Amino acid sequence: MKTNKKCEKLIQNIKGYGAVAVAFSGGVDSTLLLDLCIEALGKENVLAVTVTNESFPKREISEAVELCKKFGVKQEIIEFSQLEIDGFAENTRDRCYICKKKMFSLINAEAQKSGINTVLEGSNLDDTNDYRPGMRAVSELGVKSPFIEFELTKDEIKRLSADRRLPTSSKPSFACLSTRIPYGEKITPQKLRTIDLAEQKLFDLGFSQVRVRCHGNMARIELEKSEMLRAVELKDIICQSLEVCGFDYISLDLAGYKTGSMNK
Repeated sequence: MKTNKKCEKLIQNIKGYGAVAVAFSGGVDSTLLLDLCIEALGKENVLAVTVTNESFPKREISEAVELCKKFGVKQEIIEFSQLEIDGFAENTRDRCYICKKKMFSLINAEAQKSGINTVLEGSNLDDTNDYRPGMRAVSELGVKSPFIEFELTKDEIKRLSADRRLPTSSKPSFACLSTRIPYGEKITPQKLRTIDLAEQKLFDLGFSQVRVRCHGNMARIELEKSEMLRAVELKDIICQSLEVCGFDYISLDLAGYKTGSMNK
């Protein structure tokens, strides 16, 4: 089925809900989903719910707030601590499930306060090809994933975002900062702050897609392959910047950026 036809069917499906709450991070997927919901239901029947925690950088919060202002849609921001959830900091392979169960429980409760019975989230079809234990929590809590239901891939979502002139159409993919830490290695506030600061340093140097994987006191940098040569040219600046953040050893992953690389 062609992308536009999928999109039309998705919009018609959303119309049947009457009112929805959208789990809104300000990323490519959730921004397109919010835009489609506003088209289907009108902004007065859409609530954006943004959840913040230790793994959600401040720059992402600011961008999510600005986007909701741009759309003119009501936004609720919920703050909670991942590290206070039993079992999360231990960083088992079910870490994402533990967090998503808490997060979407909070979003469901916020939606109910506004008289909304349907919560939507922006996972796409490509996400089903990776290890995503959080999707189990989404299913258990009755949250709907329309991009998966109507088989929209990440590339299709980017194309639709560009067609609709959304400011996020070329935004780099983002994932929870805790995904930078290998399973079994304890998650601490200091590690998350160090990773966040290191990635911001690389963004400030002009790199478009960045992951700083934390292996003890070594940073393993993942970049788009097209940007690796520039990273080598800037190696001294990069090393100095990340050493200031707290890393003793700085490495560049020659395999390049890849989602879910910690799931190997």
